[in-house]
Amino acid sequence: MEPLRARHAALAGVSATAAGLAAGHLAAALVAPAASPVVAVWNRSVDLTPTPVKEWAVAVFGLADKAVLLVGIVVVTLGLGALVGLLARRSFAAALVAAGLLASVALLAASAVPGLGGLLPAPVAFGVGAFVLRRLLAVPAPLPAGPAAPPPEAGRRRLLRHAGAVLGASAVTAGLGEWLIRSRVLGGGVRPAPTPPVPTGSATPLPTGLEASAPGVSPLFTPNSDFFRIDTALRIPQVDATSWTLVVDGMVDRPLTLTWAELVGLPALERDVTLACVSNDVGGDLIGNARWRGVATAALLARAGVQAGADQVLSRSVEGFTVSTPLAALTDGRGAMLAYSMNGAPLPAQHGFPVRLLTPGLYGFVGATKWIVSLTVTTYARDEAYWTTRGWAIDAPVRPNATIETPRPGSVHPAGPVKVGGVAWAHGSGVGGVQVSVDDGPWQDAPLGPDAGVDSWRQWLWVWDAAPGDHVLRCRVVDGAGRPQPEDRLPPFPSGSSGLHTIRVTVR
Repeated sequence: MEPLRARHAALAGVSATAAGLAAGHLAAALVAPAASPVVAVWNRSVDLTPTPVKEWAVAVFGLADKAVLLVGIVVVTLGLGALVGLLARRSFAAALVAAGLLASVALLAASAVPGLGGLLPAPVAFGVGAFVLRRLLAVPAPLPAGPAAPPPEAGRRRLLRHAGAVLGASAVTAGLGEWLIRSRVLGGGVRPAPTPPVPTGSATPLPTGLEASAPGVSPLFTPNSDFFRIDTALRIPQVDATSWTLVVDGMVDRPLTLTWAELVGLPALERDVTLACVSNDVGGDLIGNARWRGVATAALLARAGVQAGADQVLSRSVEGFTVSTPLAALTDGRGAMLAYSMNGAPLPAQHGFPVRLLTPGLYGFVGATKWIVSLTVTTYARDEAYWTTRGWAIDAPVRPNATIETPRPGSVHPAGPVKVGGVAWAHGSGVGGVQVSVDDGPWQDAPLGPDAGVDSWRQWLWVWDAAPGDHVLRCRVVDGAGRPQPEDRLPPFPSGSSGLHTIRVTVR
């Protein structure tokens, strides 16, 4: 028998690996969705990725960073499968050892999944992959010798056909597994009906913003569907509110366990709050403003009786993600809450349904746990949260800033009146003013939009009498106490970016 060419052996390895991944995904759909080899490795990769790499990924790929990492894991795994196929040309036993090492990585990554079901998908992936590889390697073998024996190339063409069929079947199998997972996790795409229903509407009407008269400026209240989403969850958790509970424990005199009905039955708090991701660079879009409604954390913690010596609250989400929040920020009257409503509607699943923690004035990584299930009163000396173990600050107030949203950087405009506008925020003290500078000239005051509160951004719009030429525009916020924002440029890590948003435009 003529040795199999390298490219055909590599194709056999890729096809067998694809079959194994698909079978593992289908097995996970039946026993433990989080144990799917690709998903488990993705979750572990997120945990182990160094902070600078995560920041680079968010800066480059934005909200697509999860999808990019997922595709990258699949591509790398298939590439390693090609190497397994090449190794199988010389020794099938050695190829099995290499494939076993790949399966061991998936098994180790899935070891954090609760229950014995998490241990099944990786072995299934290995077994199916090994079987398919063995069968594909045997395909090119010619038929018994004789006058009509086919040439070796006929066997290789059969391999190509078989490999194509395997890849097609793998796609169908993976698709079936994903459909089963979505049916199982999402309940057929229908969120379980909460009992009682989420209080909707708003105590006061939403003020009208400047967006109608200033195209390009963010609306005063960001629509729920447009609100940014940054978290560590590959698949959005779908929580049944009828069985959900919140535990308040740790350094408290009276630990609490509240059901959904009990929580929404408590007195409600409503606040207009701008929520920002700490990864949002100056001028970035990882920020949004909404009207939130929920239950004050101060009231719950007072009911539980916080003990002396506590200085932080460690909150935990349904998938185990943790956030550490300064105890003072949850009890000082700023309006921190367990929010269940967003812009007058039930909290969307991607933003934390049924309940999320919201702490005005703090970046999300220290004050905005989605899908929350527990609040543990503790100390910073005793407990660390997900991001603080990775070098991020333990207390990160949102830095005041302003952005120019119109005109766009690099845009060209005719001479004459040009609308320059955007949003600005200064949590805690509110926006007292926004100023614009052209070509390092004097700061000029811009008219402001409606005031929705000290923790809400404000729109601003200034009409510039633009002369021909290339120009540099800068803006800054002045807080309610009359203090201009700091001008020194700071990166997002470890406690949020700062600096003047600057753009260049051309006027002709």
